Amino acid sequence: MKWRGRRTSRNIEDRRGSNGGFFGGSGPRIRIGGSRRGGMRGGGAKLGGLGAIIVVVIALIFGGDLSSLLGPGGGDYTAPEARGPNTIGDPSEEFVAVVLADTEEVWTALFRQYGETYQPPTLVLFEQSTPTACGQGNAATGPFYCPADRKVYLDLSFFRVLESRLGAGGDFARAYVIAHETAHHVQNILGILPNANPERARVSEARANEISVMIELQADCLSGVWARQAEARFGALEPGDIEEALNAAAMIGDDTLQRRSGGTVMPDSFTHGTSEQRVRWFRLGYDSGSMDVCDTFSARRL
Repeated sequence: MKWRGRRTSRNIEDRRGSNGGFFGGSGPRIRIGGSRRGGMRGGGAKLGGLGAIIVVVIALIFGGDLSSLLGPGGGDYTAPEARGPNTIGDPSEEFVAVVLADTEEVWTALFRQYGETYQPPTLVLFEQSTPTACGQGNAATGPFYCPADRKVYLDLSFFRVLESRLGAGGDFARAYVIAHETAHHVQNILGILPNANPERARVSEARANEISVMIELQADCLSGVWARQAEARFGALEPGDIEEALNAAAMIGDDTLQRRSGGTVMPDSFTHGTSEQRVRWFRLGYDSGSMDVCDTFSARRL
């Protein structure tokens, strides 16, 4: 990915070194797919993250709504003092800021096509743990999005886990992680995440897991849409970049992670989708470049 020397986002909050209806609702009237219906009367999910240990990884890959994992936060939340936005102190931070800037430009343009305004999230860099509006965040949960404060949280050490423990190397694999978490923010704006939580609370665990899978696969699809748009707008992609993203998607499928851990593959416990599903939905978004193809809730086949 061509990222050096490019525009960086100012929506970076650096806490490192500190102490630590489905397509309706209250969101914009943007439809993903041709229908507001689906397999549920709402959208979104309380989702997990990606842990540094393989047993945690299985349950918590690429988080959406951290509130399902953490204790209550909400109104008592106060952000700790940060070193300030857009203070580029190292190449990893610069890379994150460039990718975040690309997501801002892409989603601003796509929302504008529907007559809506995109409000970008803040990306928080932290080490080990940090308070969030969803409760206390921890590096063991990996990258996650908190819908209550509309922030993406990332401990940069996760990128080493991605490459060394999960076999998903390359800068575009890292870009996929950021794009995926930003896609959860898109889902939140569209009313998908806020409408899903009551639904998941009412249904069985198996059904709640199915809803989580739909949300995660939709985020993968939206990540693919972003990749296509970024390629067209900025010419930032290089040969092999999409393969890196597809490999990352494959390495964090529920079935692959369960096999890696030496355990039994249990489809009813899946919360993010199989490797095949995650690759296919990212590819679908990338090949089309359109949000319209990402309606996982009305899809006949996940």
